[in-house]
Formats: sequence, structure tokens, C-alpha cells
Amino acid sequence: MGKKRKQQQHTDNSVTASLPKQEAVTLADQLGGDVLAKLKAAKQDLTAKEQAAEEERQAKLAFERKQREKNKSFEELLNEYGDKGTKY
Repeated sequence: MGKKRKQQQHTDNSVTASLPKQEAVTLADQLGGDVLAKLKAAKQDLTAKEQAAEEERQAKLAFERKQREKNKSFEELLNEYGDKGTKY
């Protein structure tokens, strides 16, 4: 009885393995044109939102950097820049 089950499993696996090779159906083929267009639009919206968030984060970091530079004490500025021999 156990041997018959193994033989059935082998035949089932060989049938399913050869099926994808015969028919190469893509996801775009299975979806309708309007659904595919909606997915592409959603992807573009998502990338635009991510780009805007990244730009906002970069602007915030630049602002914080300027604020730290602005609020440095004289000692911190002297240690950072030292006496470089220039007037400014």
C-alpha cells in the first residue's frame, strides 16, 4: 500500500512540474488592464511620497545642523576652527 502512494506522488509531481513550462502565464496577463493601471499608479504615488519624505528628512537634518552651528559657544568654535591665520 505504501509503494502505491509513492508512485502516485511521483506522477503527480511530474505533471505539475511540466505544467508551468507549457503555459507561461504572467501576472500581467491574469490581471485586467484597469487593475494593472491602478497598481502602476499606486506605485508611482508611493515612490513620490517616499521621495518627498526623504527630501523633508534631509531638509530637517540640514536645519538642525545649522541650528547646532549657530548655538555653539566661543570655546567650541575655537576648538573646531582654531587659529588658522585668516581674518575671517
